[in-house]
Amino acid sequence: MGTKFNALDAITRSGALLIVRLDTAEEALAVSEAAIEGGFRALEITLSVPGALDVITSLADRHRKDGIVIGAGTVLDEQAAHRCISAGANLLVSPNLNQAMLATANRYQAVSVSGAFTPSEIVDTMQAGADIVKVFPAEFLGPDYVRTVKAPLPQAPLMPAGGVTPDNVKQWFDAGVTAVGVGSSVTKAARADGDYGQVTRAAATMLAAIGEARA
Repeated sequence: MGTKFNALDAITRSGALLIVRLDTAEEALAVSEAAIEGGFRALEITLSVPGALDVITSLADRHRKDGIVIGAGTVLDEQAAHRCISAGANLLVSPNLNQAMLATANRYQAVSVSGAFTPSEIVDTMQAGADIVKVFPAEFLGPDYVRTVKAPLPQAPLMPAGGVTPDNVKQWFDAGVTAVGVGSSVTKAARADGDYGQVTRAAATMLAAIGEARA
């Protein structure tokens, strides 16, 4: 089985992608390690993190052999996509549709997750070759929006990003999403006192909620 198949399978099988958008490279690395310990199999380090490429390289070097998907987020163009892949990312995520980014991901067989908001954008994103369509920002739409869109577009592989928590994750999967993008409910769990064990516990809690939602 190819690398891309394995990476995409890790996301769809676990049902979750962790979005790591933090203030420093050190915090991003510590949170990522804690979330992996808590069971996450796929992570995106957003390029807004200072030193994001170094974080991606470090995580890929440590965890690629274990089947952990290490990706880059906020990848807006072809140049950024190539830099991320060179750093070790095998997943590229963008908040919007950029066809050159998707072409680069497909050329190098990285999984691509591309953002969309409207039904037209969702269809355009699928046609452009994205593996997963990121419904963003999902907190302004809600599970009912996904359910409505999936009625005429049942083939759309949708992943909401924004506002997903253990308390509402079942509603998203009941609406028909392929996976969920998880952010601050896990990544900022240690912000108060720096106890990254809280991140590990929050990760495990989220993944358990996803497992129950999909049962």
